Amino acid sequence: MLGDVAAERLRSEGRIVVVGASLAGLRAAEALRAEGFTGSLTMIGDEPHEPYDRPPLSKQVLLGRAAAERTALPRLRAVDATWRLGVAASGLDMAARRVRLADGDEVPYDRLLIATGVRARPWPHEAEAELDGVFVLRSRDDSAALARRLDAGPRRVLVIGAGFTGSEIASACRERGLPVTVAERGEAPLVGALGGVVGAVAADMQREGGVDLRCGVMVTALEGDASGRVRAARLSDGSTVESDVVVVSLGATRNTEWLAGSGLGAGPRGIACDAGCRAFDIRGIVTDDIYAAGDVARCPHPLFGYQFLALEHWGNAVAQARIAAHNMIAESTERVPHMEVPSFWSAQFGVNIKSVGVPSLGTEILISQGSLESRRFVGVYGYQGRVIGAVSFDHGRWLPFYQELIETTAPFPPPFATVDRRPGAQRPVDAEFPDPSVPTHGPTVTLSGYSPADRRPTFVPAH
Repeated sequence: MLGDVAAERLRSEGRIVVVGASLAGLRAAEALRAEGFTGSLTMIGDEPHEPYDRPPLSKQVLLGRAAAERTALPRLRAVDATWRLGVAASGLDMAARRVRLADGDEVPYDRLLIATGVRARPWPHEAEAELDGVFVLRSRDDSAALARRLDAGPRRVLVIGAGFTGSEIASACRERGLPVTVAERGEAPLVGALGGVVGAVAADMQREGGVDLRCGVMVTALEGDASGRVRAARLSDGSTVESDVVVVSLGATRNTEWLAGSGLGAGPRGIACDAGCRAFDIRGIVTDDIYAAGDVARCPHPLFGYQFLALEHWGNAVAQARIAAHNMIAESTERVPHMEVPSFWSAQFGVNIKSVGVPSLGTEILISQGSLESRRFVGVYGYQGRVIGAVSFDHGRWLPFYQELIETTAPFPPPFATVDRRPGAQRPVDAEFPDPSVPTHGPTVTLSGYSPADRRPTFVPAH
């Protein structure tokens, strides 16, 4: 626990370092200044750009309605920080409280916030990934490069993976009038995040939108021509798709490799934290000077069985950043937990898709309002007799109601009269989520168990 003198000294003279100059990092820096922190603040980012907004990259930028360089995040207040952009963090010395940078420099800290987020998972075959015309989409530069290639009018775009990002890319291409093939190894688009019942609706949307949708298949190889440009893809069903633009949308990898050997509880699933965003070390002991926020963090949530949730959600990054910033400079008795109910939205093929809670934890779904056929509905997910999540297609005004059901652990199926009980209304059915041992593209919530580290530590007796 910080004493009054120590707390005041931290607020006025402390050194806070934020690794990750994106949404979570910026909002945390603003929250620190808003809460009265007047010490030194250093922002470290591996990209040369100041913080920018990512959702427009797969929507407005690809449609040519916004330039990638005009997606900078609005500043809520001045942060008076030292910016170290274009240089990645390469290591962490927890004992000395220093962050090592790729350029050889070291930055000392009294409190450290890690908000390094995720990066796009690349095509696994390096030589094929380097073919001209093969893209991923995560960064501002990725989006700008892909938009330029779409402007050139490719003969056909192949999107590998039909999660949210892949589906939004396919939607943008069709809105541009470009031929698109989508290859998805699951049984339907969005199946990993929303299940097969809703995934079937997403599949119909894509096919009616003119997408050549191939489900239950994998791309086994990309082929290039003599000049090194991609020209075709071979699929696991023996077919070939000729394409001069390929967008690899195979999900994300959390940026934790730079923490290897540091002693922090970090691994491929992210950085394990307590409910107040304090990071664990590999022994499961919580640190008091290292925090994590945003896509890279995984925290236990009381509404979801205290499992560690890693969330790739815009709203979660903002809420978690503010909680982490508050707790970094607060007395232990004044710290608050991060208990935000996850929420997410997507726009594709003319439909607004929004969700609350953790649909992927559900085992059953009830179409409580509207209908699947109209593509205007609310689906409520149940798990062990309680409401665990909800998704809406062009019916988002009802989600606050279902969020309250989640927050109050309401029973499933919901008994309220406001739920659509017309004659013939659906009863709860299996949500048709795929076997978790079979990977699918595009989950936005990862349930990663209870262990604070992804590897088993080895304890060596002291000599």
